[in-house]
Amino acid sequence: MMKNMRRGIPNLFKSGTAHIRGTQEAVMKNIEACKDLATITRTSYGPNGMNKMIINYLEKLFVTSDAATMMAEMEVQHPAAKLLVLAARMQEREIGDGSNYVLVLAGELLKQARGLLELGLHPSEIIKGYVQAADVAMASLDELVTWKVEAKELAKKETIETATFASLCSKQLTTVDILNPLIADACMCVMPKNVKNFNVDNVRTCKMMGGSVQHSEVICGVVVNRDTDTSVKSVLDAKVAVFTCAIDTATTETKGTVLIKDADELLDYNKSEERMIEASIKAIADSGVKVIVTGGSVGDMAKHFVEKYGMMLIRILSKFELRRLAKTVKANMQVRLGAVPPEAQGYCAKAYVREVGLQKVTVFEQKKTDLSQIATIMLRGSTKNILNDIERAVDDGVNVIKSLVKDGRFLPGGGATEIELARKLAELSNKEKTLSQYAIKKFAQSFEIIPTTLAENAGLKPLDVLTLLYSEHESGKKSAGINIDAQDVKQSVKDLAKDRIFDSLPAKKMAIKLATDAAVTVLRVDQIIMAKPAGGPKMGQRKGHWDDQD
Repeated sequence: MMKNMRRGIPNLFKSGTAHIRGTQEAVMKNIEACKDLATITRTSYGPNGMNKMIINYLEKLFVTSDAATMMAEMEVQHPAAKLLVLAARMQEREIGDGSNYVLVLAGELLKQARGLLELGLHPSEIIKGYVQAADVAMASLDELVTWKVEAKELAKKETIETATFASLCSKQLTTVDILNPLIADACMCVMPKNVKNFNVDNVRTCKMMGGSVQHSEVICGVVVNRDTDTSVKSVLDAKVAVFTCAIDTATTETKGTVLIKDADELLDYNKSEERMIEASIKAIADSGVKVIVTGGSVGDMAKHFVEKYGMMLIRILSKFELRRLAKTVKANMQVRLGAVPPEAQGYCAKAYVREVGLQKVTVFEQKKTDLSQIATIMLRGSTKNILNDIERAVDDGVNVIKSLVKDGRFLPGGGATEIELARKLAELSNKEKTLSQYAIKKFAQSFEIIPTTLAENAGLKPLDVLTLLYSEHESGKKSAGINIDAQDVKQSVKDLAKDRIFDSLPAKKMAIKLATDAAVTVLRVDQIIMAKPAGGPKMGQRKGHWDDQD
């Protein structure tokens, strides 16, 4: 009976299990997959990056240069490449920008490691050198800080515009001059007295089809994509009541039966119901409320009495939007219909309906002196894809402010920081006596991929630009970076600190750390064991609830 059993490692696993091991089979194939993934996103890096057209499993079309969106929708299957995707997602979650940087740098680190493996170095030697080089690079970043923002400077619009400029350029180069002031105004609108409590969720976007980006505007308050349910369309200095219950007759949990003998009893029954609803609506009106907001249904009879007492009524279907509105007007949500106590009422300087691109929206606007807790950037655009791409750019810009309030230090952009790190690590590798020197040198060379990619995407000659960059940095110009508007090689390098082009220090630190960790994790893998997939049809998996993004 035993003679028919499989021999070796396959004997350990179920039939159909795939097993790959060894440097050539496992490590090299993993590196190749990660390199291919980095190559896909690399052409989208920087201000001149190209867009990718992605059609996901639901046949939804995405046209974007945002790496985080690509990673979310491409559904990468290779297990090693997934490690890079996870690193990019962590960068997006923690910092909100720089996910493409992580992918490009990690892919280049693995590409350089491949050359060392082919020379005969053991992965553990490469890992040791990479970890050592990453620690030195992280420490060196603190010495390269060229601009520091103090908390009191966040009250200036110019400071916020300078901080977000480089991030926006990488997504929306042509519209950066329009979007940057909008983001600055929105952030200043919701900036708390203690800037460390700044919350990115307080800056919302409302996408409206029609018009162009130039027609976009900032509103200190909330914009609801609905018309009001009553004929009252504008209210000034309004007291607002927010209800989570239905504006209708109270329904009991149990079924009841009413026996009516004649027409008079039927009329009396209806009148009593009317009196109950009118009493509830009148109690709300008597408490000074001018605007009623509800997350439940609205009955026709209740709507009639709201009209009678001259109040505005709007129904908000999303519970998340309802919470944001309550936060904006500073109202406590009520769970039952009736008089609203003064302390539970909210205040709105102006609530009105306006038509934007053939669609009616209701705006709850506050005065700038009221310290509004929510600001909305109303984005205009000709197509949904353009609007979605602009929204992603705005999100990245606001996330830069999130990093800024925690750590206001900035580094020179345009590849200047990477060239300086490459120089320092190359010097370190020359002093190292162990085999790690080869890995440190390759780590230094990996940083060259950032300025090289920026030059390639700008249509410049990478080798000439790289040579000129090294020449400038050797002469002590630490903030010399790539000029993407250059017409020839001589103009391709300039001092970017004078042009106020900066990268966030926390974002750069996190990106280098995550890229190194991802590369080291892939290099540590020497065997891949894949169990046989379960049977049955494969169905597309929805990622989260549709309302989570509201």
